[in-house]
Amino acid sequence: MMRKLFVLALISTSLSASVPLTTVAEEIASPGTDDRASPVFGVTLPPGYRDWQFISVAHEAGNNNDIRGILGNDIAMKALKEGTLPFPDGSIIVRLAYEYVPSERNNAIFGREQSFVAGAPTNVQIEVKDSKRYASTGGWGYGQFENGKANPSLKIVNSCFACHAKLPAAADFVFTTFSK
Repeated sequence: MMRKLFVLALISTSLSASVPLTTVAEEIASPGTDDRASPVFGVTLPPGYRDWQFISVAHEAGNNNDIRGILGNDIAMKALKEGTLPFPDGSIIVRLAYEYVPSERNNAIFGREQSFVAGAPTNVQIEVKDSKRYASTGGWGYGQFENGKANPSLKIVNSCFACHAKLPAAADFVFTTFSK
């Protein structure tokens, strides 16, 4: 019995070694793979995204009133630094959003309210470039996540491209530019 199990394991390992590896962008943009995937686009949180390079920061006033850190994978960063648009397939941009709050500690030192910092996290938004898979949305697939879980709202995910589509085509539907 043990010999049969060993042979089966060896065959399984050999077969899996011959299967082509997928790219990270393909792995995080596979609709219906699990409940961690965003509806519509199937985008998931990319492994190691918190270690990606810094693109820029943004403060969104109004209803959101948040502060955002924007990060990019190596493909997106290369395109941004070289000014290559449209972004190549495999580009991934991550936006980390936090409550925009005054820093009591810093303001006590300054003697007035002038320092603002990231408070509690609100969400993470991901956009993945795959010009074939997401042709109807300018080549980008979207996802929003709270506490590490995909927001299941079709309304929220479908509204992503509606805003991005308002940008000039020359921006490749991306709000953020590289801060040097």
